[in-house]
Amino acid sequence: MIAQLEPISLPHVEWSLLSPELILIAGALVLLVAGTFRRDRAMATGACVFTVAVAVAALVASWGIWQDVGGGAGGARLAVADAVVIDGFAVFFTVVICIAVGLGALLAHGYLRQERLEAPSFYVLMMLSGSGGIVMAKANDLILIFLGLEILSIALYVLAGYHQRREQSREAAIKYFVLGSFSSAFFLYGVALTYGSTGSTNLGFIAEFLSTQTVTGGVLLGGFAFLLVGLGFKVAAVPFHMWTPDVYQGSPTPVTGFMAAAAKAAGFAALLRIFYSAFGTAQLDWRPIVWVLAVLSMVVGASLAVVQGDVKRMLAYSSISHAGYILIGLQAANERGIAGSLFYLLSYSFVVVGSFATVAIVSRKGDNRTGLDAYRGLSRDRPGLALAFTVFLLAQAGAPFTAGFLAKFYVISAAVEAHSYAIAVIAMLASVIAAYFYLRLIVVMYMAPEQTMAGIGPETPLGEGEAGGLATATATVTRVEIPVAAAIAIGICLAYTVGAGLLPQPVIDFARHATLLRL
Repeated sequence: MIAQLEPISLPHVEWSLLSPELILIAGALVLLVAGTFRRDRAMATGACVFTVAVAVAALVASWGIWQDVGGGAGGARLAVADAVVIDGFAVFFTVVICIAVGLGALLAHGYLRQERLEAPSFYVLMMLSGSGGIVMAKANDLILIFLGLEILSIALYVLAGYHQRREQSREAAIKYFVLGSFSSAFFLYGVALTYGSTGSTNLGFIAEFLSTQTVTGGVLLGGFAFLLVGLGFKVAAVPFHMWTPDVYQGSPTPVTGFMAAAAKAAGFAALLRIFYSAFGTAQLDWRPIVWVLAVLSMVVGASLAVVQGDVKRMLAYSSISHAGYILIGLQAANERGIAGSLFYLLSYSFVVVGSFATVAIVSRKGDNRTGLDAYRGLSRDRPGLALAFTVFLLAQAGAPFTAGFLAKFYVISAAVEAHSYAIAVIAMLASVIAAYFYLRLIVVMYMAPEQTMAGIGPETPLGEGEAGGLATATATVTRVEIPVAAAIAIGICLAYTVGAGLLPQPVIDFARHATLLRL
């Protein structure tokens, strides 16, 4: 006699709460289908406009969800059998990632046209990657975080190697894929160890279990360590940063800007939610590890950036240093620290996209002119572009009246509030080191000898020293051309960087209301 099987009970899905990521996925599918029928310059422009419109639509949907959870004022809703949590924290990162998608699309338009890579698949991959990042921000289960991580990462692997005619792009994709696969394996092993010690992968259940049970032995500590390794790779924290300089340098510059903003934001979304929210009661175990990662990231990133002659590699090491500052907020393990990390991530997203937009413009066709010499005399050739880049560099250095200054002040003050005085002092010293390479690039743009010019024409042969910023070839000099879409992206980034530096209160309130609650 055949036993009667019980019917499978499927969870109820609250589709409206998942609308931002669904909008991005639907937009990607529509664009993918449309791209099979038409591939020309008009379609490329339409794909860019469509991607920006989809990102804006996802932002509008996020605003509706923000109101649904009470403007982040303590409201939170669980959905899809408690696997998804909708709160101010999730909405904040949805906003950050949607902004990165929109700005990345604007930055990519001119680049794809000059490199003759006008297929809409670039924008499809960008939207799918953004949807994975949003899934990570909303996930209330370690398995769902892993799924979001893979959606984010696989699209980025392809984007890194999108310029198939450039050997550096193919090499960057292979390195990113291999090392990213290892990091995913570490993350999965951390999930397995956490499940073995707590009996669940649900973050809410884990938080409740750790608050009522005393877990002894090294299994849970091993889970902490492997989860940190997996997510530490995504946020480019030392010593899991080895991929960053080569991948940032070899990838198409718009991809590098999008990766630095969206991938870092998604990685920190998962890192903050897992450790502060789910593992909050075990902070005595993981805070010393995060302290070491933060210090190493700040010091190593700033120190190695000083000796770089390639601007993309310099910004890559700079991103490592910034990851250390964001980790200070997690290490503080208080609401001020988490709010500081959120403010830092939002501000960094605008600053880094604006910086890489400038790099994409100056590097011109071929994406190879990224040495310091390519920026000599830029203030005479394109004074507006040089001024915008100067503001972005000063913001990363933490200059007053910029969003970067307030971001660093916020996380350092959180460390002081948590009595972590040593890391606060180290952070300020690292800022002094970092100021050198930012100011050096500014000096090159404004105070170079009169006989040097801003750029080298497309017909100029590249010498071996170009990658190191030492090219001395002479040729007909052409004016740096600024695509309209890239100019719009730079203008938006500049407006935020200066606006949030002068009138920061609305952004600070947004970050405070989005602060993570203990599960």
